[in-house]
Amino acid sequence: MRNIKLTIEYDGKDFNGWQKQPDKLNIQGSIESAIEQITGEKIELNASGRTDAGVHALGQVANFKTNSTLDVSKFPIAINSKLKRAIRILNAEEVDEKFHSRLSCKRKTYRYVINNSKVSSAIYRNLETHIPQELDVGKMQEAAKYFEGEYDFAAFKASGTSSKSSVRTIYAANVVKKENNRIYIELTGSGFLYNMVRIVSGTLVDVGLKKIEPQEIKDIINSKNRERAGKTLPPNGLYLVNVEY
Repeated sequence: MRNIKLTIEYDGKDFNGWQKQPDKLNIQGSIESAIEQITGEKIELNASGRTDAGVHALGQVANFKTNSTLDVSKFPIAINSKLKRAIRILNAEEVDEKFHSRLSCKRKTYRYVINNSKVSSAIYRNLETHIPQELDVGKMQEAAKYFEGEYDFAAFKASGTSSKSSVRTIYAANVVKKENNRIYIELTGSGFLYNMVRIVSGTLVDVGLKKIEPQEIKDIINSKNRERAGKTLPPNGLYLVNVEY
């Protein structure tokens, strides 16, 4: 039995998230179906984490076990031929049988993309979130640093979180002003709670709008009170950038 690791890119706009669900278009089920057509096997695809409806990925990682003798380098072309163009297998490699995309993961990086122009984009409307009010990026950068470290992020998790503990480690938190009035919020951490990146991003937007001061972030974290943090930003601006092992 071989263990195959896939690196996957997808535009989440038309999908009901990663997780397989009956009667709803989803990424996991689409890829499993494509692999079954190639190998003749019903396989279980394990992802590094489940992205929500509308969320994108530049470097999602998933693995599956197979008895197929197909050359590993041929898997991307073969699987892509059976998929919608909104999903692409970027790479495939054979890994140790003990490798598990979620359990073996050490760090993940997420990016939230904001279009801070006065007028939204017709072309990129499903790939970013438009905020027309001018954001103070300097204050957002200052505030982001308060998220770095190991904390109980209970104030930044949505209801319905299944995780027993809300303690997570954020290794890096950055806000970068890009060309064409785009702002990237990037978080690298050991793992993330349900909607955590979108809530952190919403809180940083409040800082950018000068509704709260950067130094208040520390108090919001310590409060463990969801009502103290910002709103959950929409899914279309969120990307899983990469997963490290």
